[in-house]
Amino acid sequence: VYGGDEELVVKGYIDASFDTDPDDSKSQTGYVYVLNGGAVSWCSSKQEVVAASTCEAEYIAASEAAHEGIWMKELITDLGVVPSASGPMTLFSDNIGAIAIAKEPRFHRKTKHIKRRYNSIQDHVQSGVIDICKVHTDLNIADPLTKPLPRANHDQHHNAMGVRYITM
Repeated sequence: VYGGDEELVVKGYIDASFDTDPDDSKSQTGYVYVLNGGAVSWCSSKQEVVAASTCEAEYIAASEAAHEGIWMKELITDLGVVPSASGPMTLFSDNIGAIAIAKEPRFHRKTKHIKRRYNSIQDHVQSGVIDICKVHTDLNIADPLTKPLPRANHDQHHNAMGVRYITM
């Protein structure tokens, strides 16, 4: 069974694992967009730049996820099948520092080197297209896309993504 009884709202979950590649010190980005209890878009990829902190890695992941979210919001709006598509797209992150940077358009000295490439998320948050919110780490269903997890957590997150075993 794919899907669920939830309201037709697209929700995004973002996560990053800092400095996961021992060869080049790059971090891992993971995000998943869920509609009606099923994943409709997801990504697990190495970041293109070396992040200086966990917060920065999470912020980069949020920015990358926001680009996908904006594209998806435009597609869903054009299709006209999801009435809630006119409102802001909600992104959930478990990193309060990354959320604060995305919501605060003022200058941050420690993120100056990523400003041009990744600060477009600030514009989307300020304009109301994206709403970035805190989610508890245990409820961040993007976790399996960035790191190994204990079996129970892994199964819980996959279930929340809509991944089901097919029985015949």
